[in-house]
Amino acid sequence: MSIGTSGRIVIEVDPELKQELHTTLRSEGTNLKSWFLEQADLFLAEKGQLRLTLGAGAGEEAEE
Repeated sequence: MSIGTSGRIVIEVDPELKQELHTTLRSEGTNLKSWFLEQADLFLAEKGQLRLTLGAGAGEEAEE
């Protein structure tokens, strides 16, 4: 998939998935663009934060 310089994101999805997304998001008072931008912001915010592991001693893995 090419990455251009415009602000557009174009992806191809199953038409049934697209319709279900639009229908469900509309029932929640939002739309695909707003939902996508919110999800993208959340994803990037999570990736920008260090993972905090509480309760694990040195060399131990914390359970999620």
